[in-house]
Amino acid sequence: SCARRKMNLKSERRGIHVDQSELLCKKGCGYYGNPAWQGFCSKCWREEYHKARQKQIQEDWELAERLQREEEEAYASSQSTQGAQSLTFSKFEEKKTNEKTRKVTTVKKFFTASSRAGAKKEIQEAKAPSPSIHRQASIETDRVSKEFIEFIRTYQKPGQDIYKQCKLFLDTMSHKRDLSIEEQSECAQDFYQNVADRLQTRWKVPPEKVEKAMDEVEKYIMTRQYKYVFCPETTDDEKKDLAVQKRIRALHWVTPQMLCVPVSEEIPEVSDMVVKAITDIIEMDSKRVPRDKLACITKCSKHIFNAIKITKNEPASADDFLPTLIYIVLKGNPPRLQSNIQYITRFCNPSRLMTGEDGYYFTNLCCAVAFIEKLDAQSLNLSQEDFDRFMMGQTSPKKQESDSFSPDVCLGVKQMCKSLDLLSQLNERQERIVSEAKKLEKDLIDWTDGITKEVEDIVEKYPLEIKPKSQALAAIDSENVENDKLPPPLQPQVYAG
Repeated sequence: SCARRKMNLKSERRGIHVDQSELLCKKGCGYYGNPAWQGFCSKCWREEYHKARQKQIQEDWELAERLQREEEEAYASSQSTQGAQSLTFSKFEEKKTNEKTRKVTTVKKFFTASSRAGAKKEIQEAKAPSPSIHRQASIETDRVSKEFIEFIRTYQKPGQDIYKQCKLFLDTMSHKRDLSIEEQSECAQDFYQNVADRLQTRWKVPPEKVEKAMDEVEKYIMTRQYKYVFCPETTDDEKKDLAVQKRIRALHWVTPQMLCVPVSEEIPEVSDMVVKAITDIIEMDSKRVPRDKLACITKCSKHIFNAIKITKNEPASADDFLPTLIYIVLKGNPPRLQSNIQYITRFCNPSRLMTGEDGYYFTNLCCAVAFIEKLDAQSLNLSQEDFDRFMMGQTSPKKQESDSFSPDVCLGVKQMCKSLDLLSQLNERQERIVSEAKKLEKDLIDWTDGITKEVEDIVEKYPLEIKPKSQALAAIDSENVENDKLPPPLQPQVYAG
């Protein structure tokens, strides 16, 4: 039935199947798109963002001028101060609402920067990291700094220029803590682009060395920036993390069969691959550099492909990979999943997300999370009633036969589940035996009582009369004393003739 359901994947599982064209930028440039960029690639998204921002800046200045004119006219017409303030404030609130909806830079941020900075300072003071965390971060920062300095020495003059640009960027970012995370992300993306262009045009560095240098630059600056830009308090990243975590917990009952996952964990080698894939996706949260987080996603994906290949004994397809990735995410429930995805999107070198296997696997992970958030009964080929009962915890899917039993990632847990099933069956047998024994005991008692009553009834109806013992009869061969009158016995005679 699973094979038949897979054949109808497009019609029944609209959320699982994703064409390769859907992963690409919707502008048709050929690079991978991203849900965080509304389906555009990094390059096209920045172009669209700049256009929208320039348009918004123009509209903001026009609004500011119009508000200023209205305020002057209000005062000129001798309106009350309270009335003029309420008019200006209502316009300002309307604009503020529009700004939150569009999430773009406005002139309002210029006027409220000091208050926002003060509020952010209070939040940071209230949520100051513990000394142990600070020491750990310092040790890693010092190690990365030493490795970066050793690396740029191999580039000689271009390396000195890279180091100078990085120090300038870090100093600039330290004065931009009050900016929104989107603006800080744009600063980082501009920096990546400027350094890459500088190495290629000014220093004529070969492309492969430029890519390697950019990886080291990203590692150096993001290790230092991590605690400021990962899941900042000014965003709703933490709220999204908790929502996704709660959603995955509510879907704990989803089985591989429901997702048509082509992986058999009965095979020890496949089970090991599944465990490694879950470990990799969980390990992503422990990394500080976007490229290292991407590497965890890539390792996880390769373990998935190997597990599918071993199970099917043939290379895995995209239709096999995405459902299995969804299953791994549901099984692992990675910590701070949305924060990690947002951090990679905002601060990873954009070239890594636009092309290559890292970009492909990251785009698939974004699709998997989006599918989990929108998962419904039709996606799992269930009735709405069953889906609702499973989600509310009223019941759970019935266990299949041993050949299709949904195993856990750990062999010990799997054996424990089988032992529990066996104990449950033995308990049912024991209860049945005790019930039958009690029934047999009752039947024996009833039978004894019935026989006793029948005997009593017969004895009562036909009383037993006991006669005296009669005289014993004489034996045939004994001496017959009383019958002397009997003729003597015949004597044998000799016949003479």
